[in-house]
Amino acid sequence: MPLFIKNIDPKTSTKLCRRLELAVVCIVLFLTSMNSLAVNTKGPAPDFTLASKEGGNVRLQEQLGNVVLINFWASWCGPCREELPYLEELQQEYADLGFTILAVNVDEDPSKANILLNDIAVSFPVLFDVNDNVSKLYDVQAMPTTVIVDRDGNQRLVHYGYKSGDEVKYKQAVKALLRE
Repeated sequence: MPLFIKNIDPKTSTKLCRRLELAVVCIVLFLTSMNSLAVNTKGPAPDFTLASKEGGNVRLQEQLGNVVLINFWASWCGPCREELPYLEELQQEYADLGFTILAVNVDEDPSKANILLNDIAVSFPVLFDVNDNVSKLYDVQAMPTTVIVDRDGNQRLVHYGYKSGDEVKYKQAVKALLRE
């Protein structure tokens, strides 16, 4: 028996060990959730049509022939705020080569997204998924979630979460798909 629980009765010792194990599991899960996860995938990206911040609707299917990065984000999400300027840089760098970003905001109230966008200007379309229909279609499990779609409309990369440096992965994937 470990020294620090040597003089404790066995029942209490067992409870302490279980609580310690549970605490370790919680810490591991928390640290894992702080990392982002990228999954390579191939299959048709589900089509959708959403209202745009600029007015009118945008349909994914209209983007065939372009490489599209779909980014699901929310105004309350700190990593989303951190990521948006990097996405704007990516848009500026590759827009002329057949690349676009569709930023899908999942706030129930689009005005919250507009407040954030007053601070962080973006040139790519911002779409509103107020009922989470598209988020469910793409099985969004983390904020932000990024999906990269090739010129043929196939989903090629799904990336959950964001941490500094992930934008390098996006750039590599986009460059590779633009060359295909």
